[in-house]
Amino acid sequence: MSFSLYQRQRQQTRKPNTQLMSSETIAPQSGKSFLLMQGQSLKITDPKGQQVSDLFLFSYRNPNDALSSGRSIDYNEKISLTVGDRLYSNAGTVMATIIEDTCGQHDFLVTPCSLQMFQMISKTTDYHPSCLENLTKAFLVFPVNPLLITTTFNIFMNVPVDARGRIQVLPPKSKSGDSLTIKAEIDLIVGLTACSDEATNNDSCKPIHYEIFTRQSGNESN
Repeated sequence: MSFSLYQRQRQQTRKPNTQLMSSETIAPQSGKSFLLMQGQSLKITDPKGQQVSDLFLFSYRNPNDALSSGRSIDYNEKISLTVGDRLYSNAGTVMATIIEDTCGQHDFLVTPCSLQMFQMISKTTDYHPSCLENLTKAFLVFPVNPLLITTTFNIFMNVPVDARGRIQVLPPKSKSGDSLTIKAEIDLIVGLTACSDEATNNDSCKPIHYEIFTRQSGNESN
């Protein structure tokens, strides 16, 4: 299914109590940052399939409080998060809730790809774009500390863990049009990428699309 057809179908089936506020596409191997206010929802879509998107969050009211993989895994009591699970901050604050998920396979164990990682793999000093660099650049417009960018919520990333605890990065299971939606539980500063690592995305870096929805006045939840 083409992404344009997917968008038209979503327009026809969108829940009546939400209103689309913005819609953007992140180019391959790049990133963006933006605000997501309490009660708004963010839908991240894989337009072409098998493309990872790194998500990182800061509290808008307290930028020193950032997304925590450890607390999210601990407090949800699971390493694979999906609908109904919550994303927590370092301070234990509920930052967001996953409200829709058509893929069901995401990662919250590994850090965003970095120049250091690519140079370690290639054993060279060659430059390569990375999610860490793209997030750092995207967050420059906000008063946040890039050193707080730790483990990202890696949407659509496929990282199985075997019985001995070893991990392996396999091609994403996401198909064209698959999406994950979170609802902001507090005001958030959001960073989002179209992952830069070819190997993570089945040897082809592709775009990521996102939409921000807000509740219409007088209606409840998402």
